[in-house]
Amino acid sequence: MSTGTLDRVVVVGNGIAGLTAADTLREAGFDGELTVVGDEPHPAYSRPALSKALLLDGDDLSSHELPPAGHGATELLGVRATGLDLDRRRVTLDDGTDLPYDRVVLATGSRARRLSDLPEELTLRGLDDALALRERLVDRPSVVVVGGGPLGMEIASGCLAAGCRVTLVSQGAPLILQLGPHLAGVFVRAGLDRGLTVVETGLARLERRGDSTRVVLHEGPVLDADLLVSAVGDLPNTEWLADTGLAAQGAVAVDPRGLVRPDVAAVGDLAAVQTPNGLRRVPFWSSAIEQAKVAARALVRGDEAPPLRFQPYFWTEQFGLTLKAVGHLPLDGEPEYVDGEPGGGPALMRWSRDHGTGVAAALNYRIPIPRLRRMTQDV
Repeated sequence: MSTGTLDRVVVVGNGIAGLTAADTLREAGFDGELTVVGDEPHPAYSRPALSKALLLDGDDLSSHELPPAGHGATELLGVRATGLDLDRRRVTLDDGTDLPYDRVVLATGSRARRLSDLPEELTLRGLDDALALRERLVDRPSVVVVGGGPLGMEIASGCLAAGCRVTLVSQGAPLILQLGPHLAGVFVRAGLDRGLTVVETGLARLERRGDSTRVVLHEGPVLDADLLVSAVGDLPNTEWLADTGLAAQGAVAVDPRGLVRPDVAAVGDLAAVQTPNGLRRVPFWSSAIEQAKVAARALVRGDEAPPLRFQPYFWTEQFGLTLKAVGHLPLDGEPEYVDGEPGGGPALMRWSRDHGTGVAAALNYRIPIPRLRRMTQDV
């Protein structure tokens, strides 16, 4: 299809993917009318900080803040996109606004998956969620966290550091699906050493009994706590695209340059990109940034723009440990120790993979990320 002139671009989503796309459009030479739409009233912020530093900061609430945007776009914050007309090239907002575009970036991200519609179930996805949880932790309530992935473990770590008694409910061993047995074991041991209680279950549900909400495990036991937080995954925000057919599989599939078609890009948590395991969402902070850079350049330059050449970068901080990993997770088997040794001290590790590239990980180990990336090519 012909994409015609390039005078107006609309970026739908003001998270890191949308922010990066807007910045990159300017860097790529687009000097026309740029509009950024965000459903939150806040400027773009660092989402990873919400479950890490923000829960622990004293009176300083700045760990999530990003530098002011320099793209010079018209920012429409606190409004939500409700529809996309691909033929007329229009984005419809919930306040009745109809935004015309020549190119559009879909960057509406994802939201927390919930176990119930009970108001007592807290989740941690946005800034307001983090501030509400932080306020609740002041009184040091007993806490049950449902979800044994990275977010659930980070929340549990923050609650422990705030002086709370914390029980983590996990479907199987915590972190095993995300990191593999070796690294998962390191973090679970660190959590247990700090007083975390881990309950493994096949399934958990929430129910209200009288004035309290409790966690009912598949095996029968019931867990009560003053505070209940779930961290059981996310759902792409694609409902507003229902009439387009772009998200028929739950996410928006893109080509190697992040494009759905020449005038439509999709980036961040709602996009499915090509990986060694097929089309997959890669909902990492670094993935959103890299996708947005590639797709924004492709909207301006077309086939002259380079395709995405991406190695996932994952990092987490919990229970006194910091992990940085480059490559596709999870990992089977024991690592090769490039520096350090087993036992919980600082270590630089790598795993080989059959397709020629490996995974490199640094545990409490200071190393520049470019060097960590190079290590994946040396296996």
